[in-house]
Amino acid sequence: MNRKVLPEFQKFLLSRSLVPEKNVSFHAYWASKFLAFSNSNENLTPDLRVEKFLNHLRQQKSIKDWQIRQADDALRLYINHFLDGNASTLSPNLPQTDKKFMDVLKVLSEMREAIRIKHYSYSTEQTYLDWTKRFFSYITNEKKKDIHSVGFDAHDVRDFLSYLALKRNVSASTQNQAFNSLLFLFRAVLKTDLGELSKTVRAKRGQRLPVVLSVEEVREMFKHANGVSLLIFQMLYGAGLRLMEAARLRVKDIDFDSNLIIVRGGKGDKDRTTMLPEAVKEHTPLHLDKVRALHEKDLASGHGDAHLPDALSRKYPNAAKEWQWQYVFPSANLSVDPRSGKVMRHHISERTVQNAVKDAARKAKIAKHVTVHTLRHSFATHLLMNGVNIREVQELLGHKNVETTMIYTHVMRDMSNAPKSPLDSLYADNGVKGKNRVL
Repeated sequence: MNRKVLPEFQKFLLSRSLVPEKNVSFHAYWASKFLAFSNSNENLTPDLRVEKFLNHLRQQKSIKDWQIRQADDALRLYINHFLDGNASTLSPNLPQTDKKFMDVLKVLSEMREAIRIKHYSYSTEQTYLDWTKRFFSYITNEKKKDIHSVGFDAHDVRDFLSYLALKRNVSASTQNQAFNSLLFLFRAVLKTDLGELSKTVRAKRGQRLPVVLSVEEVREMFKHANGVSLLIFQMLYGAGLRLMEAARLRVKDIDFDSNLIIVRGGKGDKDRTTMLPEAVKEHTPLHLDKVRALHEKDLASGHGDAHLPDALSRKYPNAAKEWQWQYVFPSANLSVDPRSGKVMRHHISERTVQNAVKDAARKAKIAKHVTVHTLRHSFATHLLMNGVNIREVQELLGHKNVETTMIYTHVMRDMSNAPKSPLDSLYADNGVKGKNRVL
């Protein structure tokens, strides 16, 4: 490697012994490649340029994984240490908050690109873009501003969030979803900071107890489901899975020998393990036999690909067609992947599962607001009622903090150890049952 490449950066690495001397010139090489790459990506923030550059390297078969890790390390040292975290020197002409953005379609296109560079899910992409479009519509229709000539700023975001709380009466979680979408828009695409937003009217969220079914209600609900729907219900309740965790479950993630389900990329992009219920071990292999027959039919017709996360499709070019990568609960129909354009078999639709749960609860005549997540709530509560340690329940659910799991202790107390009502004590003392008295 050439010692003349970024000589000041090389001297910096040597003087502080940040990397072995033999690797200094290689680190300078990757930093110089990144700077050249940045010249044609000035519309992106520095952190997005880094991710796009690394993604660019991953697409090149001649570059090994260890070289990509070395490049990543080199860029972190260059930006965070050599530039002392002042990444703005990579973009000396960042637009200010009052910058006029003339082309809304271009903004949306750049936002879509930034989301994909970050490897966010397709549903997150759709949500962020949808809230951004609603924000633009609010500025145009409610504030009567011409975005193309006047632009927008943090004050418009504050007014929009207040409008959602006061006029639209949205929940706190919905308002936060809108805020996160616009925060990404301003930071990752417009390269500006939203500031404090202290005058924003925030929707208030009080404490809510989760809806939990009794054991008998779960049993009655399962009587009104069969086939694939019943198996999904059993996985949701028996393993405490979230809806998308069940939908995205792959064949390789069910360990029959260890009685484990491995949840990949759950909430917060974290992996965890949970229990594989004994009750499904007999029927799941039979279900997988049918899925395998469907997969072989897809392969025979020239399809058979499953969506692979991140850069695995480049690292393992044939993995998408392999059996272990197929979804446990595939869609009934082939479809076109919205990002790659490939025809493949996606996982079962969330709406299909939601409708099945709603239908089974209705047939079981359960007078509660039952959703897919209700089965997960019931899983946690029933475990606690059976004496399982709350820390273990926390691990099975994948909660970051035990305080999140503690909510189920309130429900458990209400269901199993509720104190005796003074009304019942009153009638018990008199030897008269309340239902026989007219008050």
